[in-house]
Amino acid sequence: MGNKPCSCISSASPKLPKAHEGTKRGSKGFTAGRNGPGGIEPEEQSNSILPHISEREQLDDIYDEPPSDHPQAETIFILKSRTDVAEKRRSHHNSLSPENGMHKRFSSCSTIYIDDSTVSQPNIKATIKCVALAVYYCIKHRENDKRTMEVFDEKKHPLTRERVPSDYDKREPDHRHIYRFIRTLFSAAQLTAECAIVTLVYLERLLAYAEIVLCPANWKRIVLGAILLASKVWDDQAVWNVDYCQILKDITVEDMNELERQFLEFLQFNINVPSGVYAKYYFDLRVLADENNLVFPVEQLSKDRALKLEATSRVCEDNFRNAVKNSVRRTASVGNLEIMHNTSVVIS
Repeated sequence: MGNKPCSCISSASPKLPKAHEGTKRGSKGFTAGRNGPGGIEPEEQSNSILPHISEREQLDDIYDEPPSDHPQAETIFILKSRTDVAEKRRSHHNSLSPENGMHKRFSSCSTIYIDDSTVSQPNIKATIKCVALAVYYCIKHRENDKRTMEVFDEKKHPLTRERVPSDYDKREPDHRHIYRFIRTLFSAAQLTAECAIVTLVYLERLLAYAEIVLCPANWKRIVLGAILLASKVWDDQAVWNVDYCQILKDITVEDMNELERQFLEFLQFNINVPSGVYAKYYFDLRVLADENNLVFPVEQLSKDRALKLEATSRVCEDNFRNAVKNSVRRTASVGNLEIMHNTSVVIS
């Protein structure tokens, strides 16, 4: 997966699921009654299953963790996008109409369609679109009481020589505008799709650790800082800061160095991205794409590709069997040692 760190805090703490809320005192598991001690009697057996105190503490630890640090904590952009999911679903039929040029292909008995995006090799164009949409939702549903940092303020540190509009901090960007900005950087620097996922991990980690808000005034510099750091951590041949100055011709190397330095300090130099966190962000981006009718490119499964998939599956299956055999051998050897030890004690 590569050595990459990540951690991000949402502007609002995620709500506990109903199953977890049920573990609170006086919620599920007991009802008022006259026969039980203290006027409380157990509910039906099906409703009286409560997790152990250690399990409840473990759940609390998960929900307190930033989503960029824990593979089970819910990502910020998914939480932010839920307010628009119902509206998107209502317009689902119209958005997939032939007039809009979008349609989904479904597999049948004679034809199988697969996309070329996997967790280890995502489709770069679709992934950047999803990341841009995630950034859009973080801006749209931001909390205005959160602070911003001067180093990310575009008016104090402009990326171009053009005059920054007076209402720059109120102009919410469209997700297409965000996509063009990210796509330009990725194309010019020849970055990979995996780097885009790590970029989003670092972005959410910054929001969580520094407790700042992503807004129209700072989103470009925050995204730029996340891309800058992700490209150095993920790619074997990292892009130098001076190379970004060739892409954004009006920015100085000193500004890029300061942006990178402060970004790292806000992340507390935690740049590690566990494989579980990476996978979670990938699949959450797929969920976000589905909820917003973003269609990943698909192609018909050909005979050659089917043979390649079969060969790959056979190799993975063989590796799994070997791992199981080695595990059994190690267990058996330990058992034999225990038996021999016990036997020697009896003989003596």
